[in-house]
Amino acid sequence: MTQQQQAAGPPAEKPTDPAEEFLDRSTPLSRIRNVLHRYPALSPAIVLLVAVVVFGILNDRFLRVENLSLITQQVSVVGTLAIAQTLIILTAGIDLSVGAVMILASMVVAQMTVNNGMPAPLALVAGLVVGLAAGALNGFLVTRFKLPPFIVTLGTLNIFIALTLLYSGGSTVRGSSMPALLTWMGSTFPVGPVRISTGVVTMLLLYIAVAFILGKTAWGRHVYAVGDDKEAARLAGIPVNRVLMSVYLAAGAVLAVGAWIQIGRTNAASPNAGVDLNLDSITAVVIGGTSLFGGRGSVWGSLLGALIVGVFRNGLSLAGLDVLFQTLAVGVLIIVAVSVDQWIRKVKS
Repeated sequence: MTQQQQAAGPPAEKPTDPAEEFLDRSTPLSRIRNVLHRYPALSPAIVLLVAVVVFGILNDRFLRVENLSLITQQVSVVGTLAIAQTLIILTAGIDLSVGAVMILASMVVAQMTVNNGMPAPLALVAGLVVGLAAGALNGFLVTRFKLPPFIVTLGTLNIFIALTLLYSGGSTVRGSSMPALLTWMGSTFPVGPVRISTGVVTMLLLYIAVAFILGKTAWGRHVYAVGDDKEAARLAGIPVNRVLMSVYLAAGAVLAVGAWIQIGRTNAASPNAGVDLNLDSITAVVIGGTSLFGGRGSVWGSLLGALIVGVFRNGLSLAGLDVLFQTLAVGVLIIVAVSVDQWIRKVKS
């Protein structure tokens, strides 16, 4: 080694083979992966379209206006929960308690009006307080004690279920006993040949609002940055803990609205309702293209994911398959969606 080479120091690491990188970017498969990485909602949109076409061919009743209207109404609750779940998963967290929080809020709203004589508007405000308090508890445990969101919400899931049963005494409040305002979300109106419920419209308005906030505000950019890399976000001056706490509070507010939609959808408030809602919300978000590792995804993808779950359950039911096969199909969808997400995340920038 010459003196000039010694002065230059050790040789730099050999860069990635340009030919290999070029081939990776130029193959049809890699181009597809780049497009799916750039537009996370594209893959669930394709799956939804294919599912609708296939089920429509298998059973002519599937594409009837009445059936499609029923699917949208069934999706309204899970779709609303998916908004809250999306916000949390975008920060690389997960919330196993969303369904339990929603049921607790619905029971508080119903019991306050029926048993305590509280006016319906104030009861809805009480439900909002419950949602915010639940979100604050989850956010506090995650940010203050640095506990994993999975463990935190697994614990609070059981806490909220127990509180719901203790508060309600295990009894169901019928919609006929409630003021009309509390069941208003279940009312329907015609839009051409389709009947749409107020709950569906409210869900869509929430999607529009949250999509705008995530895409057009500094807070939304901070949510994505925290989910992508918390340490990098902190070094960039983003108050990570404050962002995380605000995400859990926002999710709690959305869940309170979901409680109102749930009461209208079922025309009742039951402590035993929505056993599968926690997992269904995660399913919708994952199938919708939001990465479980945070930092990538959109609420519109989650809406598509909720519709996919609704279409599969409805289509398989019309095909005469047992509910176990419907659950099996959803499980396969989850595994495929996570596998595709892992593959998309390997895209080279």
